[in-house]
Amino acid sequence: MLDVIKWEFPLLRPHTGMMFGNGTSGLLVWGEGEQLRITIGRADFWDHRGGMSWTEKQNYTRIRSCLERNDADGIAEIFSCDTEKVPGMPERPSVVPVGRMDLQLPPGALLCRGELELRSGSGMIFYHYEGCEYGVKVALAMRRQVFTIELPPEHKIGISVVPSAHIMQEEFKQIGIAAPELLNDHGVSGWIQPLPSDPALCVGYRCKENVIWSVTARDTDFVRLRQSAESLLNQAVGEGIDIFKRELRLWWDEYWADVPKIETPNEKIDFIYYFGLYKFAAFTNPEGIPATLQGPWIEEYRFPPWSSDYHFNINVQMCYWPAYKANRLSHLLPMFNMVFSWKGQLRHNARCFVGIDDGYMMPHAVDDRCTCMGSFWTGTIDHGCSAWIAQMMYQYYLYSGDLAFLRDEVFDFMRGVMRVYEAMLEKKDGVYVLPVSVSPEYRGDRMDAWGVNASFQLAAIHRMCEDLIDASTKLGMDPDAKWLEIRENLPLFSVFVDGENAKIGLWDGTDLEESHRHHSHLASICPFDTIDYTDVQWSGIVNNTLTHWIKQGMGLWTGWCMPWASMLHSRLKNGPMAELILEIWQKVFTNEGHGTLHDVNFPGLSLMGAAPMCASAAPIHNIAGVRGEIMQMDAGMGAVAAVQDMFLHSRRGINYVFSGTPQRWKRAEFRDMPCEGGVLVSGMIQYGTVCELEVKAPRDAMLRLGNPHPGAAVRIEYSSGRENITSAAVLELSFKAGECCRIVPA
Repeated sequence: MLDVIKWEFPLLRPHTGMMFGNGTSGLLVWGEGEQLRITIGRADFWDHRGGMSWTEKQNYTRIRSCLERNDADGIAEIFSCDTEKVPGMPERPSVVPVGRMDLQLPPGALLCRGELELRSGSGMIFYHYEGCEYGVKVALAMRRQVFTIELPPEHKIGISVVPSAHIMQEEFKQIGIAAPELLNDHGVSGWIQPLPSDPALCVGYRCKENVIWSVTARDTDFVRLRQSAESLLNQAVGEGIDIFKRELRLWWDEYWADVPKIETPNEKIDFIYYFGLYKFAAFTNPEGIPATLQGPWIEEYRFPPWSSDYHFNINVQMCYWPAYKANRLSHLLPMFNMVFSWKGQLRHNARCFVGIDDGYMMPHAVDDRCTCMGSFWTGTIDHGCSAWIAQMMYQYYLYSGDLAFLRDEVFDFMRGVMRVYEAMLEKKDGVYVLPVSVSPEYRGDRMDAWGVNASFQLAAIHRMCEDLIDASTKLGMDPDAKWLEIRENLPLFSVFVDGENAKIGLWDGTDLEESHRHHSHLASICPFDTIDYTDVQWSGIVNNTLTHWIKQGMGLWTGWCMPWASMLHSRLKNGPMAELILEIWQKVFTNEGHGTLHDVNFPGLSLMGAAPMCASAAPIHNIAGVRGEIMQMDAGMGAVAAVQDMFLHSRRGINYVFSGTPQRWKRAEFRDMPCEGGVLVSGMIQYGTVCELEVKAPRDAMLRLGNPHPGAAVRIEYSSGRENITSAAVLELSFKAGECCRIVPA
């Protein structure tokens, strides 16, 4: 396992800094020379004003009528936002920047490097002074909002605080956010930042000997908030640094204990995996806030791009993809529980949209209260957002076997999501049709950004039907006849005919016309897995589609496009390209401090956010991009999932090993990686040949596994003494709890 991640100073921007997080609080440690800066963020520090309420005017019939009449004014009126451009009010809710703490090292000191120890979650920042090297140690607790900075006892270090309200004074004033109250006494120093209609935030600190203890706390009452911060500091300081370190180490020991290990000959892949899993823990801690676009790592100098909200048209999903095969299912529950807490609002949305009382509908971008973030109409009606979360909930059951969770929470949500689709579908000549549908972000919010039978939505519907039918069986129920009928009579995707070639279209009559960041028309391959593309019925169409997709290139891709593309290539057994795309992503879509970017870090691959290449005699680079540096966590988490998929993934209910690993790899292995069915799989490959494969079953389980030696016979040796020899393409394995087996050439 990779143990240490390194940074080289100077680090000139917050998002190049060393990252520490516990899901709620986040630190970015950066700086240059004798200035060490610590940017502080809170994922739950929302200003909830603004946004759009879903009303009766946002109904499917009216929207359809306007679209079919090309009535742009009508669509604009339907999706107008009551709070947009109201003086003194934000247009939409947003996570609010907090600020930073600056440390003044001795005059003439020079920051040189940083080292993060993955196993303990703590970091050392080294500086040179008068011919010697000294270290500052930073650590953030995982179960409380406390962080520590251990300073060299030899030096006096200056401390100053920089609230975001001081950096962004005019921006805060324009939307009615008051100036902070500075604190500076023996009990607690720091500041309190009020919000107009939400609890204030206190950043408090205290120095004792060579340790700076700092806390963040929230409350609506300033006096109570200050007392709370002081109480948290008293407790932490009273317990002492040894207890703090022991508590932190215990949390990380428990986290890493059952995370699957991998080993490859490619250091970049190992780095993406292990550093990504560290960030996944810091981002999705089950005791923290459900993961937003940026999580707790909010820059102090501006409001975060897209409010650091919840984007459900891929971004939230990608943020959580690693949980399943990382053996960290508990990390999914805060997000699921947040969605369940919105059921009343989701019912209201479905009632307004299609006039039913038993549906659930979620727009693509919301705050933590499910307030719709604005007037992007194609995102608002993208019901695939709800279906995608429903799929992830059912995957949780497939991995965990938690039948009670399926029965009590998930099945109802899945059924409610499907009810909205049922209300949207029409039947013509025995075939179901989705008359108005969108493909995420394709053509933006133009009046032609829709069509009949968007392939993305068809794949989502088929995924819902398959999962609901399967879930009904698991729960001992008869599946709804409507689901069976839709499954049999709804196209799997829209077919676009181009001369003699047939391809998967965006929707009826629309081909992929350009490079596009959202591979949504390929969703029937991944993530919804609704077609067997090796079947002769579909293989020609899929090949034509992928050829065209590759031809259109990466010129308009964003950071999060890349891991999804890698996963597609893994499923197509194209390991060299699955590997290369991740290498390109790391090179182009991360910055010099390993921060994961939405836009390119330099021009030449994609135009997404790239600075002009020939605008002046300036060097060709894109340190900040034309939109400024946009850090998002989705691509980094998606990259972890893409690495996992190289080793193990499921296609049409069959699990495959090493489908995405390059054949030239001399040796690679993975250990105890979960798959659907709840079993743990381990394997080793040498030059494309599987030489070890083992399966463990923590509970009674059935597993369908692609033969690791296609066309050859294998011996299945169970720990119980059972043995079986077969050359079947798919191995049907059954286990009792605690049983394991080895699969070797016969």
